[in-house]
Amino acid sequence: MDLFTLITLLIVVSALFAYLNTRFLKLPDAIGIMVVSLAFSLVILGLGAMQPTWFTLTRETVASIDFDRVLFDVMLSLLLFAGAFHTDAAQLRVERRSVMLFAFVGVLLSTFLIGTGLYYISHWLGFEIGYAMCLLFGSLISPTDPIAVLGILARLKLPESVKLNIVGESLFNDGVGVVVFATIYRIVLGGPDSIGAGGIAMLFLQEAGGGVLFGLVLGYGLYRLLRSINHYQTEVILTLAAVMGGYLLAQRLHVSGPLAMVVAGLLVGDRARQDAMSHQTEEYVDKFWELIDVILNALLFVLIGVELLVIQLDASYWFISGLAIVLVLLSRYIAVWLPYRLARRWLTLDSKAPIMLTWGGLRGGISVALALSISNDVPFKSVIVAITYAVVLFSVIGQGLTLERLIRRLYPDGAAEPEEKPH
Repeated sequence: MDLFTLITLLIVVSALFAYLNTRFLKLPDAIGIMVVSLAFSLVILGLGAMQPTWFTLTRETVASIDFDRVLFDVMLSLLLFAGAFHTDAAQLRVERRSVMLFAFVGVLLSTFLIGTGLYYISHWLGFEIGYAMCLLFGSLISPTDPIAVLGILARLKLPESVKLNIVGESLFNDGVGVVVFATIYRIVLGGPDSIGAGGIAMLFLQEAGGGVLFGLVLGYGLYRLLRSINHYQTEVILTLAAVMGGYLLAQRLHVSGPLAMVVAGLLVGDRARQDAMSHQTEEYVDKFWELIDVILNALLFVLIGVELLVIQLDASYWFISGLAIVLVLLSRYIAVWLPYRLARRWLTLDSKAPIMLTWGGLRGGISVALALSISNDVPFKSVIVAITYAVVLFSVIGQGLTLERLIRRLYPDGAAEPEEKPH
């Protein structure tokens, strides 16, 4: 199937699923589209026995989509920049201590807790998954997904400090998680002697530190370009070129593209709004990136849903997947609660924040893409992919649908009324 046909099919299916959700289900966009796409996948699986030719064709079409390449090479840069651009950088600076604490320390702690827990669970159930492979799962499932988080939290009112921590952490910790994943993956492929402590530190410094530095340079350069002209069409094109070209250059420089896009988006969204854009330009740039965000979100959650057709579903994976869901939630709570307790005198969060940050820390497409990117030659890849998919489904649907109820229970005075969009 040629590229244009594939893109056309994805756009048509995404539009149809988005319509069905908006017209009938009326769920948050990310959840509703995933639910519809999952239902579609289940119907296809059910019809497989009656129409094997059609089922085979549909499955081959889905299998032809390189999910991890589509997300990391095409979608991620645009989605992260859009999310960061629409985040209030000034307010985020107020919460910078807790955001950085949870995004860096939280991811590392969560990776260790989940990996160690899965190692003992898998051996208890007879899977005998190696410790490095268990840590690899911990690294890919620990980052919360900004794409899922932003899409759902946008509908809910929540204390600003808590919301900013959830959003800010999700924007930064996926870049950190990708770096941790790459480091552990090298150990899985080459053995524990393939990289030493010094090499790990240098890789992390190059990828994470380099990504932040490159994002600052890219964002400031884009800001200067926007400031030098007043022509909204050109300014919209400049933002798009900076994101796509910048992400490609970040990959060539071997620095973290996700972190670079987040930093650049925050800088441009803050500085450029103040003194580089006219009111007309700001409105057009805002709408453009909002539209990009909506379209790619729809495509992403359709892809997550239809991946059910190609993921190996073995009955022996169900129990370990259920235990993994509990393990991920417990590890997430400890990874939030422990830094919170140690640094609470410097933080503005209340005592309910760890629970909210735990349940509001949704997993999404990034975790699925990382799991699928593991080589087929690596033992137990199918188990890791199945567990990851189960955790993501529970996270987006189970946690996403109950977030509003949890907010009402934790913050009964204030703030869980959905924000109505003006018509």
